[in-house]
Amino acid sequence: MFKAAIVLMLIATVISLFSGLFFLVKDGSSSHRLVIALSVRVALAVITVGLMAWGFYSGQLVSHAPW
Repeated sequence: MFKAAIVLMLIATVISLFSGLFFLVKDGSSSHRLVIALSVRVALAVITVGLMAWGFYSGQLVSHAPW
């Protein structure tokens, strides 16, 4: 469940990234939709990093790296 939430946040971040790209290419310079899309992307990335930090802190996520 926790990993699924992180994956959904990453997917939402990618969707926001491409919507920002679309607004950059198609909208005029007076539109604020690009700024809003990029602000949403930053907020989603911060939430994703917070979820990952909480997962490692709580023990729900573990690293299986050999080093």
